[in-house]
Amino acid sequence: MNNTIKLFNVAPSVPAELRFLEELSYNMWWCYHPEAQELFERIDPRLWQEVEGNTRLFMSSLPQGKLEELAKDPLYVRELNNVETAFRRDVNDSTDISDRKVAYFSMEFGIHESVRIFSGGLGVLAGDHLKAASDLHLPLVGVGLLYHQGYFRQVLDSNGWQQERYPENEIHNMPITRARDVNGNEVTVTVPLIDREVSAAVWQLKVGNVPLVLLDTEIPQNPPELRSLTWRLYGGDTRNRIQQELLLGVGGYKALVAMGCTPEVCHMNEGHAAFLSLARIEHLVKTFNYAPDTALEVVWRSNVFTTHTPVPAGNEAFDFDLVRPFVAPLCAAAGVDVERMLKWGVPIGERNSSTQMSMTVLGLRLANFSNGVSKLHGEVARQMWKNLWPGRALDEIPVKHITNGVHPASWISTRKRTLFDHYLPGNYLLSPSYEKLRQRLDQIPDYELWTAHELCRQSLVRYARLRLQKSLKCVVSNPDENSTAAVLDPHILTIGFARRFATYKRGTLLLRYRDRLLRLLRNNTTPVQFIFAGKAHPADDNGKRLIQELVQFARQNGISHRLVFLEDYDIGMARKLVQGVDVWLNNPRRPQEASGTSGMKAAINGSLNLSILDGWWDEAYAPGNGWAIPGNENYQNPEDCDNFEAQELFNLLENEVIPLFYERSNNDLPTRWIRMMKNSIAMGLGMFSSLRMVEEYRDMFYTPAMLNYEKLSADHAASAAALVEQKHRLQENFPKMSIEPPIIEGDLQSDIHVGDSFKVQLKVYLADLKPEEVAVQIYTGNVNVHNEIITSCSHNMTVSKDLGNGNYIYELCVTCKSSGRFGLTARITPIGDSWQNSVPGFICWPK
Repeated sequence: MNNTIKLFNVAPSVPAELRFLEELSYNMWWCYHPEAQELFERIDPRLWQEVEGNTRLFMSSLPQGKLEELAKDPLYVRELNNVETAFRRDVNDSTDISDRKVAYFSMEFGIHESVRIFSGGLGVLAGDHLKAASDLHLPLVGVGLLYHQGYFRQVLDSNGWQQERYPENEIHNMPITRARDVNGNEVTVTVPLIDREVSAAVWQLKVGNVPLVLLDTEIPQNPPELRSLTWRLYGGDTRNRIQQELLLGVGGYKALVAMGCTPEVCHMNEGHAAFLSLARIEHLVKTFNYAPDTALEVVWRSNVFTTHTPVPAGNEAFDFDLVRPFVAPLCAAAGVDVERMLKWGVPIGERNSSTQMSMTVLGLRLANFSNGVSKLHGEVARQMWKNLWPGRALDEIPVKHITNGVHPASWISTRKRTLFDHYLPGNYLLSPSYEKLRQRLDQIPDYELWTAHELCRQSLVRYARLRLQKSLKCVVSNPDENSTAAVLDPHILTIGFARRFATYKRGTLLLRYRDRLLRLLRNNTTPVQFIFAGKAHPADDNGKRLIQELVQFARQNGISHRLVFLEDYDIGMARKLVQGVDVWLNNPRRPQEASGTSGMKAAINGSLNLSILDGWWDEAYAPGNGWAIPGNENYQNPEDCDNFEAQELFNLLENEVIPLFYERSNNDLPTRWIRMMKNSIAMGLGMFSSLRMVEEYRDMFYTPAMLNYEKLSADHAASAAALVEQKHRLQENFPKMSIEPPIIEGDLQSDIHVGDSFKVQLKVYLADLKPEEVAVQIYTGNVNVHNEIITSCSHNMTVSKDLGNGNYIYELCVTCKSSGRFGLTARITPIGDSWQNSVPGFICWPK
């Protein structure tokens, strides 16, 4: 019978006076402008809550009469017109899709809880990236997948064990439209998968000025097993993951081309999108008749790659035998040997032993610009991936860092935003300087800031009680506790911990010393309460046990009113938590937290961070803006480390955090606490905004990558072809080159003083290369106890004599500019910076 049913949608007829409301419902701009959200919410607050902010479902659910009534309300129409004026001012980018120069690929995007195509921090960061790009009017387009079930919805059973549910996203009620080509036709693309193809419909979601392109395989052209590719985020087995990542990288790039967009820069947000380079190479080969190696030079020199994972096991890798048949047709189309391509995903030193292709290595190899997501993570990433650049000094490994940021307009509470609008500079949402912010924050009366924050805490408690009522009541097992009215107190110190429940994040660190925790929770003089939330990966039973342990601890000790776990953590819950808690707790094992952004969201709301010095907090912490939990990485046993850091955490809570919160001045305000809140807000807004982050991507990566693309693709890629020829010469000659030990004029064993100079002479063999093709350098710097150079500096030498047959004498006069213990050696690299970031690069040291 179902085959005979014809489906159709009937939407309300929106009166002319409200037409902008219909347009607004298709642009996620509304979700970070409170005045726009208010336009929807005030129509029917209960319906708005039921649809969880889904503007399209909301509009289609409104009675026709309600819309006609609104159209006759002059006050509502005037407010609608005011919002439209602001919208036209912000979303005035006339950039056509064909002019989008930067494409940002991500497996997930967290823009709002009503668009469930995200799982956690990676996706929320991607969503904030798009919002910031829109604010900055960058010519950027996002690329992702349209999941029909997305990530799972979390429910706890009666034992506190996580269960996963996968409700369907109602695609027809999402704020998306079909993408179209230059002729107005709906775009569908195909991606080869071994001996068949998968088709994908292409949709578009607007985020302010930025279009987000989404691929959907749940269409009639595909057999059932291929339709399921876009059902679940991170779902299925390894084979399914390969196919999803091919769809994202290859299908996503093809979708852009079909829409008339050929991006000059492609940004891979993690290794999931690394296959896009094959699609870029194929496009250049087939469209412009480039040689494959010439196309490769253009592609890798205009790609950007961001790694988020400081844990080796978290970097995805696929067995050669599994991935080979999938990439073979793509390699054939691009003119690339498949075995060569597979080895792009393997470090040089492992090429004879490895049987897996790492997606992170593939991304790093095929991107001229790469970065970690905090200063500390940049250091960790350089250490992790140094074997990609053998012979390169650690401080010269070309993996930089751009610290993550958060989109302030999306995360600051409405109450605090009203306060900030009145007292702070007009550009406070656009990452102004810390100093200017701090001065203006002092103008906010302590009473006003504290009152706004207390109202946010009260709102959080009401929200938490509602969530607990809707849950399975797992945290209140006794019949007498079925009412949640007594759960949480809106007037006491509230500490939040919400993130993915992975073991390294140590969600149960407080349970190491249960007696101390119970004393805190049962103290009615200086009371404290904890709100926990977060999901464990469906396959991570260890993470699920952490959740269960928290829930059962609260029940068994009768403190479920002071320690609660909220189910189904998502963007909406995160927003309530970071806006309402007093303290944001974070205690990962250092240095396994690449960045972490939830603490930034708490900071801009005046919540104080209490955290291990890991990720972003390692560079953000300063006395007076939060607390650093003392750590000790010298413990060989993780258990000992956990015990030590748990004790230090309790010491801070008992001796500093709790006493300070309850310290009151003559006007009954926690004056010193409020001072720290202002420091925290200034630090968050001034240093950790996503606008600062995207500006750094623009200036450090996007702009030079665009210049590379434009230069290398000019004159039928003549410059790129010349680089290929140069590369062949370097590959042929660098293995033959040699350097004899430096000859130093004078005695280095005698005392040398600042300002003294000495001459260094060097004999080198350059094979068939000419001196103008290479830089022969003295490499010097401070040494550690192992006599290894740790802070390096290089100085170019000059030819003093041509000995013939490729042999040369080089000289340099070295002046000692500072005191200390130094080391000195020599090396040869290609001249200039054309090959500085290439993998594995070219470098010759003395044997």
